[in-house]
Amino acid sequence: MPHPLYRPDYALPLRAPFDWARLTAFLADHATPGIETVTAEAYARTVRTDDDIVILRVAPAEDVTALHVWLDAPRGASGIREAMQTRLRAMFDLDADPESVAAGLSHDPFMAELVQRRPGLRIPGAFDPFELTVRAILGQQVSVAAATQLAGRLVSAFGTPLPAAMAGAGLTHVFPEPGQLVEADISLRLNMPRARGRAIQSLASAFLHAPDLFAIGLGLDESVARLTSLPGIGPWTAHYVAMRALGQADAFPPGDIGLMRALDGGQGRPSRTALLARSQAWRPWRAYAALHLWAEDAERRGASRQALR
Repeated sequence: MPHPLYRPDYALPLRAPFDWARLTAFLADHATPGIETVTAEAYARTVRTDDDIVILRVAPAEDVTALHVWLDAPRGASGIREAMQTRLRAMFDLDADPESVAAGLSHDPFMAELVQRRPGLRIPGAFDPFELTVRAILGQQVSVAAATQLAGRLVSAFGTPLPAAMAGAGLTHVFPEPGQLVEADISLRLNMPRARGRAIQSLASAFLHAPDLFAIGLGLDESVARLTSLPGIGPWTAHYVAMRALGQADAFPPGDIGLMRALDGGQGRPSRTALLARSQAWRPWRAYAALHLWAEDAERRGASRQALR
């Protein structure tokens, strides 16, 4: 965590309650080696701007009514604050209204109990939608740990190394841009299925040709349709990206095994159809419902952190 005597560049206010501990535990599980570091005290990452490479650090105020932000930019931070604030507010879900979410979910008695036990649970967003989607593709059909290893190898193979003066403390690269991946032989370098490598190449190509691919503000159905039109991205991945990168509070990864396990009250897991039917009662807050169910599933299985791609 930045030294307490160092004055942060700015603070981002938020509405309490805010579960910083659970949010950073999730982000720690999914941190990309070389790009992000996460502790209970602070989140840090590398960022490429139009002119610079920046190191960004975020930590909560003591009373967790705001997040403090530090920027380490070679030529200063002028001109990038507004962009950083917008991304960080989305990444840490700072504009959420916990009371409205809780009220909306509590019509279901089971969900009401989960919300009461975990107030202030926020959607762990993404600083960069392209980066998050690449990570989601890498995580298909493998564990979180395996996906993390693949992401680290991708960064090492194709990312941009930090200047020597900036590298250190686990931060070594900037995530590869779409242009660095569109022609890359990802499957060979990462020793993974060719279909997955081609999916990342197709994603990079689509983003280069349509920079609004991850446009914010579209309806959920349109966002999901855009993503599932790309090779290698199915409904689960599309909803996961919509949830974490596009601010879609009603996104709900269909057929997720963790969601089904959490709803098993002893009579067996619900089917995919039954899960979707039950989720109608949680609209328009199904993404928050999914987070509560994933947290419940992890706790039941004795996991110290959530296991989610």
